[in-house]
Amino acid sequence: MIAVLSVELRKLNRSLAALLAVAAPALIGLIAFFSLLRAQHPMPWEKWLQMSAGVWAFFMLPMSVTALTALVAQMEHAPRAWDHLRALPVARWKLYAAKAICVVALVAVMTLLNQLITWAAISAATALKPAVAPTGAVDASKALLLNGKIVAAALLMIAIQLWMALRFSSFVPALAVGIGGTFFSVVATSAKQGVFFPWQMPVNMLAREAWRIETALALGGGLGLLALIAAIAHLARREVL
Repeated sequence: MIAVLSVELRKLNRSLAALLAVAAPALIGLIAFFSLLRAQHPMPWEKWLQMSAGVWAFFMLPMSVTALTALVAQMEHAPRAWDHLRALPVARWKLYAAKAICVVALVAVMTLLNQLITWAAISAATALKPAVAPTGAVDASKALLLNGKIVAAALLMIAIQLWMALRFSSFVPALAVGIGGTFFSVVATSAKQGVFFPWQMPVNMLAREAWRIETALALGGGLGLLALIAAIAHLARREVL
């Protein structure tokens, strides 16, 4: 398994995954930078970081997962490498499990980068406009806990997107599901039923009602982990279309 993971990481290193991992959080950092320059009054650090996490969980995370899973899958689909991989003396499930682990790990890294880049962007903007410098101290443990919950709640969405991307050789089905899921998530922002929608589960980690947080975390994390295992088992038994 370690050897398969090592090969998968080398593939990602030669792809556009690193660019995606930095570009998506950087866009939110850019927004935060100009938002502080336009601000009239200081806000607490906690609020700035929560706003950044909210934008990430609500829109940028679903779109990043869509792009990342499609990228990971197309590394094998494009050169028609699945036949070669499946002929290797390695259990098939390990090939798919390695991809799942790498995707989840990259999503976690991007989520952390989002907070770090936002902190750097706000700090840079503060140097230009010290009158609206954030107040209070950065509570790193609280921020890490919130973002950890966001990643956990996104597992079900990641499982669905990864299954679609690996199951079909064309990237169109996976992109259609990802774009459609994000669209309906934006349209149904205020709907109470959104807590049961995979694409809205991450942003529910910022909800005020405890039941929404607990429900989204249980479904997104618990059911998401089971869905990832089921997807790996299913893909290992079937051929790619």
